[in-house]
Amino acid sequence: MAKNQRKIVTHTPLAADLFCGSGSVSAALASAGFRIAFAVDNDASAKRTYTKNHPATCFFDFDIKKVNLERAKESLQGRPLTVLAVCAPCQPFSSQNRKRNSADQRAPLVLEALRFAKALDPESIWVENVPGIVRSEAKQQLRAGLSALGYRFSDPIRISATDLGVPQRRVRSIFVASKSNSVLERFEWFRTNTSGNASPTARMAFHGLKTLDAGEQCPKDPLHRARRHATITLQRLRAIPKDGGSRSALPDELQLACHRNLSAKSFPDVYGRMAWDMPAPTLTTGCTDVTKGRFAHPEQDRAITLREAARLQTFPDTYKFEGTPTQIARLIGNAVPYEMARQIFCRLFS
Repeated sequence: MAKNQRKIVTHTPLAADLFCGSGSVSAALASAGFRIAFAVDNDASAKRTYTKNHPATCFFDFDIKKVNLERAKESLQGRPLTVLAVCAPCQPFSSQNRKRNSADQRAPLVLEALRFAKALDPESIWVENVPGIVRSEAKQQLRAGLSALGYRFSDPIRISATDLGVPQRRVRSIFVASKSNSVLERFEWFRTNTSGNASPTARMAFHGLKTLDAGEQCPKDPLHRARRHATITLQRLRAIPKDGGSRSALPDELQLACHRNLSAKSFPDVYGRMAWDMPAPTLTTGCTDVTKGRFAHPEQDRAITLREAARLQTFPDTYKFEGTPTQIARLIGNAVPYEMARQIFCRLFS
């Protein structure tokens, strides 16, 4: 090195993950080249799963309102924060929630991003939620607060996860607040360049997985375990046509008592099968329970396994989950699809 020539040292950009859950957004950020300085979630099973996969990240495992911002700032080690990811609980803004928006006490949680933005001055804030957040009072307050801090705010973009490589019909609203014009300009790419892409399918997601009967488990994969079903449930599943069949095909004697006086249009996905060559329906926290939606395997007489659900959310098979089956199903169902987030971050920040 020539005399007086300074060595240029580059640092991995930093990100932080609010309401991190299982850590799918952190994994996507890491894949896009970020180091995750800190993450926040007050769910005990989320903490076990998150820290298993992101052991170097500072994890705050309590109410986001009580996170000490000085400690969060210390995790940055004097370096700038490039991205603050905000994936607040979506239930307050869901069309299925009768108390949505201000009537739901969880609605203001997304506004905690303002406290972190003011203290940590990230270059960009990335927000993901259900489309209902666009019309919410909380979103308007978030926009006003970030504008007052000097951020420019994108208009929200409605994105279908299938257009970004996810074998699942999951529509989300994404928006960005940033002090970088280039980030805002890159974000506009998603407004016109994602629709019409070929959709991945359940067949693609389940490729290579062992065939299982109800109650069986793959010896090499603890997540690929089929739940046991009651005799009447198995009878119903055997009567539902393969590859996309629904409970409307059940004879009267196998219909659930609560469904007999309902039209076929009421709760049509309960006991429904996924279709091989279509994306799966939106996964929920009950994604391995056939009584909660169209979560029966396309062909096998059982609900999908946790491994199949994780693949529909595009988690890598190497991702580790901790907790009971019910807790893991909740973590998977609540997650931002990994591949969707990865593609967004790679385009915005690479």
